[in-house]
Amino acid sequence: MTIKKSYIVSLLGFIGLNLLSAQVNPSGKQSTAFTNPIIWADAPDLSITRNGNDFYLISTTMHLMPGAPVMHSRDLVHWEMSGYVFDTLNDNPKYDLLNGTVYGRGQWASSIRYHKGKYYVLFSPNDEPFKSYFYVTDNPKKGKWKLITRTRHFHDASLFFDDDDKVYVFTSNKVFELSPDFKEVIGNPDGTEVFQKDASETGLLEGNQIIKRNGKYYMMMISWPRNGKRCQVVYRADKVAGPYEKKVVLEDNFLGFSYAGQGALIDDKNGNWYSLIFQDRNGVGRVPLLLPVQWENDWPVLGDNGKVPLKGEVPLPPFKPKNHLVESDEFSDKTMKIQWQWNHNPVNEAWSLSERKGFLRLKTSRVVDNLYAAPNTLTQRMEGPTSSAIVAMDLKGMKDGDLAGFSAFNGDSGILSIVMEGKEKFIVFSTNEVSLDSKTKAITGVKKEEKKRIPLNSDKIFLRIDADFNLGKDLADFYYSTDQKNWMEMARDYKMIFDYRRFFMGSKFAVFNYATKNAGGFVDVDFFRVNKAENENNKISREKFAVNR
Repeated sequence: MTIKKSYIVSLLGFIGLNLLSAQVNPSGKQSTAFTNPIIWADAPDLSITRNGNDFYLISTTMHLMPGAPVMHSRDLVHWEMSGYVFDTLNDNPKYDLLNGTVYGRGQWASSIRYHKGKYYVLFSPNDEPFKSYFYVTDNPKKGKWKLITRTRHFHDASLFFDDDDKVYVFTSNKVFELSPDFKEVIGNPDGTEVFQKDASETGLLEGNQIIKRNGKYYMMMISWPRNGKRCQVVYRADKVAGPYEKKVVLEDNFLGFSYAGQGALIDDKNGNWYSLIFQDRNGVGRVPLLLPVQWENDWPVLGDNGKVPLKGEVPLPPFKPKNHLVESDEFSDKTMKIQWQWNHNPVNEAWSLSERKGFLRLKTSRVVDNLYAAPNTLTQRMEGPTSSAIVAMDLKGMKDGDLAGFSAFNGDSGILSIVMEGKEKFIVFSTNEVSLDSKTKAITGVKKEEKKRIPLNSDKIFLRIDADFNLGKDLADFYYSTDQKNWMEMARDYKMIFDYRRFFMGSKFAVFNYATKNAGGFVDVDFFRVNKAENENNKISREKFAVNR
């Protein structure tokens, strides 16, 4: 293909792109302006830590590999990818899409902490065997984390190092003291109950993140009473084991989306405080919000008296990320870009960046009958308010029965496929809805509906998805082209959804190739190019990618 390498990235689509507009406050120091959400893409279950000027944020990516993404910033507004805590999980064959799946499970809410020169991560996969992982590294930027130990399962846990170096894990209304090597629970193996839920706590109370300030302990948790409004609460005590008292610190359906809740508190080295909270935004997933924090009577006051500010500034100099959380890729490097994640563990012998220079080769490695069971589907986040991406493929290596293409991937997926039937190729738009066993997450069925089919007489194909995540939208349009100039519409206004019962994450751009008859075929992916609108009034036009960018 000759369409490569003339492309110059003019606008990288990445999460939380705010123009690096440095402000000068009355003290003469620089500050950084922000607009919420600071990350308009799926980055839930936020835990944050700090070492000097450096902030590190960890999020949840469940069944995607590598997992437990760690992000870095110096201004809390602009974030870059540092790496992942692990490459694969191997507790059972479900992580390999064998004998089941781990959709919506895998790595759940993590806790990241800096303590005496080292960084620690705790997370508990929400699947069998129900255990917890403890990891450590000297430098998250190098992306090399070492597994310390496995221990009992702690749901939505917060790791905490006290001033006397004692190690604790907080989950909901319980605290566990651990041995210094994290391997054993000291004292009551069932933990110490530090408060009893009051009459308002009739539903979820989880997502514990703990900090200590001026000798007091503060537990940040989401409260979601049955038939009530989701809110953020803080439990405060003078001692680890309590007694704790409670205060609601945030209750806001910011900009008309779902009520925000679940997050963390963090300070900077100058003593200023902030909170990072996520908000459900339907098809795009759960997006992080930044709230300045003031303290009144030793209670944190989040944002504008418990409401999320649309805009603001933090008294920190602007940070320029070295990379972005979503990026275009020409597949010209020797290693995969850090922004990519596989759906479940990859089959490493079935993909290559070296067999054809400048291309990602995706080979079929096992015979399956649907996308949800297919190995080596490659994903990146979709972004709001609107975003658009193109994938270019060379199809000459496809075999009879192969399906390759581009998807708005989730429990319900819009799929733009090249289908090989005998020696003929077709471009097909279809919708898939997967059904999963609620306990084992095994695929019990896939409802497939073919919406449009056109014969394809080219070995070169460009596939494009335009996504709109503005309030009340969550819509995707699908196109194809054989020359990257003239685009044929295959589907308009496909509705993307968020379903916690299945994937439990926002929609992803997904590139795939799988076999339904015989393994051994392949496609060569030439590039992935993404663009993002920077405000709610700037939907990417359908002509945006009509020229070679």
